[in-house]
Amino acid sequence: MARRTQVRSIGILTGGGDCQALNAAIRGVAKSAIHQYGVEVVGFLDGFRGLVENRAVWLDESSLSNLLTVGGTILGTGRDKPHKMGLPGKGTSDLTEVAVANYHAHHLDCLVCLGGGGTQKNALRLQKAGLRIASLPKTIDNDVWGTDVSFGFDTAMTIATEAIDRIHTTAESHNRVMIVETMGHNTGWLALGAGIAGGAEAILIPEIPY
Repeated sequence: MARRTQVRSIGILTGGGDCQALNAAIRGVAKSAIHQYGVEVVGFLDGFRGLVENRAVWLDESSLSNLLTVGGTILGTGRDKPHKMGLPGKGTSDLTEVAVANYHAHHLDCLVCLGGGGTQKNALRLQKAGLRIASLPKTIDNDVWGTDVSFGFDTAMTIATEAIDRIHTTAESHNRVMIVETMGHNTGWLALGAGIAGGAEAILIPEIPY
């Protein structure tokens, strides 16, 4: 994929699990880059694997329209690691140099990585390899260090709260105690927020041994 002009350009990819607001974040970054700074935007497909395999698309006005209410990510996502990339029949290989070469082949001024903890670690490794990196915290767990709120968390907490609200009547009708388990990895933000909003009698979180 040859660069179209000699203007500045950035790359963008999404890694890890999908969640709400991914497309909105892609749209926000790309539209700001295009309209405010005159920067071209290259999207890499299926996370870091797309960067390593040089599978890219131009992001322009037509590809960014009507994204605000669309779930998932138009770029696709994955959990591949450039330094430990799985290859069919060959195990894993360190393809960091390939990722770096593809970055330079597109004459990128920066690579924007949208993802959670794993994506941030991969982004850091690429930064140490010499690339300019910007990262956006994405995870329903809300566990990216140094971040107040990651996108995806608010929607997940709202859905978990709605689920708790719906089982109140069943618990009362059958005189039962309901135990609700949420996601959250090693952090309790999702359980804490949904539990408080849903009126839970007790909330168990990893940060406090029980």
